[in-house]
Amino acid sequence: MRLLFIGDIVGSVGRKALKACLPGLKSKYNPTWIIANGENAAAGRGITQAITKELYEMGVQGITMGNHTWDQKEIFDFIDKEERLIRPANFPAGTPGRGIMYIKTKEAELAVINLQGRTFLPPLDCPFEKASELVAQAKKRTKYVFVDFHAEVTSEKLAMGWHLDGKASAVVGTHTHVQTHDERIFPQGTAYVTDVGMVGPRDGILGMERTAVMKKFMTQLPTRFVVDEGKWHFHAVVIDLDPATGLGRKIQLIRKDEDAVMFE
Repeated sequence: MRLLFIGDIVGSVGRKALKACLPGLKSKYNPTWIIANGENAAAGRGITQAITKELYEMGVQGITMGNHTWDQKEIFDFIDKEERLIRPANFPAGTPGRGIMYIKTKEAELAVINLQGRTFLPPLDCPFEKASELVAQAKKRTKYVFVDFHAEVTSEKLAMGWHLDGKASAVVGTHTHVQTHDERIFPQGTAYVTDVGMVGPRDGILGMERTAVMKKFMTQLPTRFVVDEGKWHFHAVVIDLDPATGLGRKIQLIRKDEDAVMFE
């Protein structure tokens, strides 16, 4: 069993990169499931129903979110109806949407859990308690359990990886938009990487137009950030799962550039 997970898609440039890269990746890796983080897909902030549909039409089977979940007001009109779109599960009880979904193919069913960290991000409910609860719930239905942990700091992401080692099939980090080269299989079999990276403008700063970001750092004045234009780069991971246990066998990074394949 093989999972392709695509890092944070940023704006129209990110969607362009996805359209360019996904057919080749499907042909090369033949993934059982294709999941993507879409919390920056609408001009860098949130997602719309039209973009959700666009990602599905490209071949994405499920979409995870993060701290920008609510930035597009229309999401309140459709998030409860979209069974393949999830927001962090550790938002307080009663929040619209859901934090776990199941993606079923002819080969097998995958549980996908979305969580958000609390360090340097809004203080949501404990992601570790929610992770334990939802993984145990999912394991009653399927052996394949994937976790997208949308968090700011490396230590919190590593802590989640160790917390779920041997329980989840894979734990991957999103949010910081820079791919980390610490991919590994933990001792009890959970595939892990601290951050998958982003899909979007290559020459901005984390996808944003760089001049505005630099001005913010140098002046500390309020600055409006907009998604950069221009050439893209694309980051993802491919994870092979053991059909007997549901745990990780192999995790490999994917890194592509509009001009050339940089790492594959």
